[in-house]
Amino acid sequence: MTEIGDTMNPFDIPEARAFILHWGEMGTQWGVNRSVAQIHALLYLSDRPLNAEEICETLGLARSNVSNGVKELQGYGIVRRTHIEGDRRDHFTAETDLWEMLTRIVSERKRREIDPTIETLRRLTQELEAKQDVPVHIRERIGRMHEFIGTLSHWYEDVRGLPKSTLVTLMKLGAKVARFIPGKSKD
Repeated sequence: MTEIGDTMNPFDIPEARAFILHWGEMGTQWGVNRSVAQIHALLYLSDRPLNAEEICETLGLARSNVSNGVKELQGYGIVRRTHIEGDRRDHFTAETDLWEMLTRIVSERKRREIDPTIETLRRLTQELEAKQDVPVHIRERIGRMHEFIGTLSHWYEDVRGLPKSTLVTLMKLGAKVARFIPGKSKD
C-alpha cells in the first residue's frame, strides 16, 4: 500500500476510495466541480495535513486543478492552509466537525446565491410597483417570490444562531415540532 508520509493513504482503502469518488459525483449534483469535491473528501478523511503534490498524486489531478480546488474550498471555509515545521510547502486540512462544515457551506451558499436573488427580487418588486402596464399576476408573483425567499432567509438567520445541541434536537424532532405550534390541529 502507498504511504503518505507516516500514514496510510486513504485512497488505498477501498471504502475510503469509494467515499472520495462518490463525494465527487455527489458534488456535481450540487453544482460543485467533481475534482473540488474529491479534494475535500480526501482532506476530510486524511489524518494529517496534505500538501498539493500529495493531493495531485493521490487523486491523479493536475497541479492547477488542485490549486484552484483548494482555493474554492478555502473560500467556503471548510479547508484551511497549515504549515508544518521544517517544510516550506503549504499543507491543507479539512474541517471535520460536520455541523461546522454544514454551517459554513450553507452560509457561503446563502451569501453567493440567495442574498443576490433577494436583492434582485427586492429591486424588481419596487420597479413593478411603479408600473401600471405590467399584468397584475406578474407583479404579484414576483412580489410573492421576494416575500417567500426573504422569509426563508430570515428563518435561516434565526436558526443558524441556535446552539448545535438545539439544532440536533430540532432535526431529530422532525415533523413532531408542529405539535408545539399554537392552533395546530391534532391529526
